[in-house]
Amino acid sequence: MSIALITGASRGLGRSIALHLAAAGHDVILTYNSRKTEAAEVVARIEGSGRKAVALSLDVADHKSFPDFGERVRAALAETWGRGDFDFLVNNAGIGINAPFAETTEEQFDLLLNIHFKGVFFLTQRLLPLIKDGGRIVNVSSGLARFSLPGFAAYAAMKGAVEVLTRYQAQELGPRRIAVNTVAPGAIETDFGGGMVRDNADANRMIASQTALGRVGLPDDIGGAVAALLSDGCRWLNGQRVEVSGGIYL
Repeated sequence: MSIALITGASRGLGRSIALHLAAAGHDVILTYNSRKTEAAEVVARIEGSGRKAVALSLDVADHKSFPDFGERVRAALAETWGRGDFDFLVNNAGIGINAPFAETTEEQFDLLLNIHFKGVFFLTQRLLPLIKDGGRIVNVSSGLARFSLPGFAAYAAMKGAVEVLTRYQAQELGPRRIAVNTVAPGAIETDFGGGMVRDNADANRMIASQTALGRVGLPDDIGGAVAALLSDGCRWLNGQRVEVSGGIYL
């Protein structure tokens, strides 16, 4: 029995990842920031499928809270599973800010930095003592780190940093046999960026027209991919960027 910790799993991609991992036979610790009710609903879904799940609050932008969060994870592991470690960490939590490069404010930049890069860096560092030797880490990036669309310079730069970090983590955590990979979603129908891909029919059609498989992505496309990446068949995959985009902008 494996335990996965997924940040930002009360909705969107994180919710799908949590449900797919539970369906694959894993138990889940999921985090939420403000959506406690939605997180409880995900826990109920997972428990209804016969797996165990715990929801913990976490603001990934509040780095000073990480020591306390680590202790809450430790307590949850002991109380729910009788264990002192977990197997998989999925760094998924994030927000989207669409602002032209010339108009991006320092406040916007710092918020994206704190959540998408500094948060991933120091939360993973804090949780390392709790990750089982031979475990795995998945960092969620974005297709925007490969192709460029106006308004996402700061966001994409943070994701690019995460992709570099992934390779260094894979190298430095190798002695513990911890594999680290990046999943880079393409355009997905969620509330990211104000739900632009999901709710704007023109944007949806434009993106679909530029995608080899002829449609935009759905959350389950990413949830299924992460579950596959954390399956036994992918244990030898390490230090890689896996784009899950249906072949956009090839």
